[in-house]
Amino acid sequence: MMTFDFSIVLKFWHALLFGLLTTLELTLICVVLGTTLGFLIGLARSASNRFIRSASSLYVEFFRGTPVLVQLFWIFFCLPLILGFELSNLASAVIALTLYMGAITSETFRASLKSVSKDQLSACVALGLPRRVQITSVILPQAVLRAVPTLLSNCVSLFKESALVSAVGMADLMFVGQNISNNTARPVEVLTVVALIYFVIAFPLTRAVTRIEQRILTRLAA
Repeated sequence: MMTFDFSIVLKFWHALLFGLLTTLELTLICVVLGTTLGFLIGLARSASNRFIRSASSLYVEFFRGTPVLVQLFWIFFCLPLILGFELSNLASAVIALTLYMGAITSETFRASLKSVSKDQLSACVALGLPRRVQITSVILPQAVLRAVPTLLSNCVSLFKESALVSAVGMADLMFVGQNISNNTARPVEVLTVVALIYFVIAFPLTRAVTRIEQRILTRLAA
């Protein structure tokens, strides 16, 4: 009968901590870049120009409709052949996850932008406010407030999806866990601990999203 010894994982806590910090750093970078890109794409999907709407919609449907792992592999293995120079696994991971985050957050922003009352937009036009001022001072604050719960959910999803970057050799939490598992021949203990680390971080964030959503709904209803 197989015996379990989780104490062996303690010998590698420095390596697991390094992997976790790498995962969190990657997630934070891609959240910032992807959210910014998603907002711009959300605006593009609401543009009056048909070509801009079609191009942005194609981007969103492609990156939402294909596996993130396939996107990551294509960027890591195929894009360098087109560009003529190599991409590091970090650069490939940032590009892939940013494009994915941009696609899913664009839908969030598009929905929140549509929820802004047309009367307020009409008031902006009546006051003669420039389009830039309309977006930054009227539309953006309200859209972001309505989008916050879903955006936070997207961040949690991205944190979990980031485990895929181990497939291109990036030393994230999953990659470190796999290496420790292979070297110690203790996959049950090591990978269980890795899964628990993901859960300990993701679960509280998920609960926080629910509470934030309830507070925002209460505020908007007031």
